[in-house]
Amino acid sequence: MSDKLFAHPILNSPYKYPTQHWELNESGQPTQKVIDNRRTVDFITPITRTTKRKEVVQQVEMVLDEGKGLSTKDQQYQIADIINRIRKNVEQWRQIQDSNLWKVTPETVRLLKHLRDYEFLNLRPFFCQIEASNAT
Repeated sequence: MSDKLFAHPILNSPYKYPTQHWELNESGQPTQKVIDNRRTVDFITPITRTTKRKEVVQQVEMVLDEGKGLSTKDQQYQIADIINRIRKNVEQWRQIQDSNLWKVTPETVRLLKHLRDYEFLNLRPFFCQIEASNAT
């Protein structure tokens, strides 16, 4: 089987909304299948398969609480869920064409219209930069 992922790892332009992603199985291994939508946020560390190991090893979960005591080993703070909800809200907001309904200041309207519509010739902002400005 050819390894399509490594032959063509980048599916999306850094300047546009991501429309495809490589599918990963529950172990974080590539399935060689392209999925036609944006990947949801999930924090995984793909571990390459070894040919000598016969038993399945479960990856240990780390507590990511930034020292604020929000998460424990028994109850994890689910930051990926929050990010996915923010992405969904930003996408719904992005669909609103009438800038009067954006509920932002006039300065922010000018900036967002510039980022949405301006024909950049040289240094174009990456999609993630535009998305970050939309989420503020």
